[in-house]
Amino acid sequence: MERMTFTFLVAFAITIPCLEAGIAFFDDYLKKQADVAHKIALYSYVPNPENVTAELNQQVKGAMMAREKVSNSTRRGLTQKYRGPCLATNPIDRCWRCRKNWAKNRFKLAKCSKGFGRRAVGGLGGKIYVVTDASDNDLVNPRPGTLRYGVVQKGPLWIIFKHGMVIRLQQELLISSNKTIDGRGANVVIMDGAGITMQYVNNVIVHGIRIKNIKSKNGGLIRDGADHISLRTRSDGDAISVFASSNIWIDHISLSQAEDGLIDVIYGSTAVTISNCHLTKHNDVMLFGANDQHTLDKIMQITVAFNHFGRGLVQRMPRCRFGFVHVLNNDYTHWLMYAIGGSAAPTILSQGNRFIAPHNKAAKEVTHRDYATPEQWSKWQWRSEKDLFMNGAKFIQSGPPIRKLPFRKGFLMKPRPGHQAYRLTRFSGALNCKVGVPC
Repeated sequence: MERMTFTFLVAFAITIPCLEAGIAFFDDYLKKQADVAHKIALYSYVPNPENVTAELNQQVKGAMMAREKVSNSTRRGLTQKYRGPCLATNPIDRCWRCRKNWAKNRFKLAKCSKGFGRRAVGGLGGKIYVVTDASDNDLVNPRPGTLRYGVVQKGPLWIIFKHGMVIRLQQELLISSNKTIDGRGANVVIMDGAGITMQYVNNVIVHGIRIKNIKSKNGGLIRDGADHISLRTRSDGDAISVFASSNIWIDHISLSQAEDGLIDVIYGSTAVTISNCHLTKHNDVMLFGANDQHTLDKIMQITVAFNHFGRGLVQRMPRCRFGFVHVLNNDYTHWLMYAIGGSAAPTILSQGNRFIAPHNKAAKEVTHRDYATPEQWSKWQWRSEKDLFMNGAKFIQSGPPIRKLPFRKGFLMKPRPGHQAYRLTRFSGALNCKVGVPC
């Protein structure tokens, strides 16, 4: 039965229209990449996702017990830059932050992911590649020293930046497998051009950069590997696009303003964690699953944790189809339409988030369901536990409770309550790390 299911899923993935994948010519190399990517995705899929969520809940509780002394002010009161001693307020940050020697031990970050993307180690074990050139003038034969040159090299690679820089991508940046983009120690901004794409890849970490004002681009010939050049169609204009990829960790990214979405995870992608990000000034924030017909997204499993959804956001934080999405200890301080939405019967577990509704009485509801009657969506499992609702916010639950399967005693821990979400997200977004100073 497993072999039959696998064969169907791979066949379905291979027959996805190339134009939807942004590929103008689907050659043998890309067919092989797609096949391998979906095999890895199925291997990365967790049959019992409750185990992963319970593990993360336990780690969150440990982090909060160690940091109860942090100020109890609200997110909206944090108008001034924090000037106290280094604080790591959630389990991901506690793994690597507040150490003076972080720059000498960058690989430590690779051991710190939690949730469904916990296996992502990026360029661990590879060489360190230093970006020295902010230009992006040659898409087919990128110049050594540029970011585009680094992301298409063979094997694991840990990419860092010599100094702060603004990178204007002429076309989408196609990242190959086993890469880490590590912006710590430099103010790295990708803006006023194309965004980042992970397609048919495995094991990527993107950390510590700023991405804003991303545009759709015409496409053309773009190198996507050391030995391959793709003919691409017009890009959507996503800041970050994850397409048929797995074991992806997006952490401490500041995102705002893109022509399409800020983060899209689609076409059978799974084993993804999005954490510690600060998102502002955008309409369609996160899209998990692009179409109600793409049933391959049933294997999609995503953790959204410790993010701050801030000023100028409208909707889709996230908007889900199929799959299992764990929304844990995020701070929702602004939305104009709704926060969490979906169609095609996704499972959404919302735990320990803070939801501050807008003043508009018509937008108080956190949740939004599309393309289904109440009789249909009442069976979808959308559950809220320990969330904090302010200014009239309300979460319409549906479906039966998400039961946790029995395993090791003491492993099933309750999430931290929603009133602690602001502390867990206090240092979201790209950090201003300096070499030799605790970050």
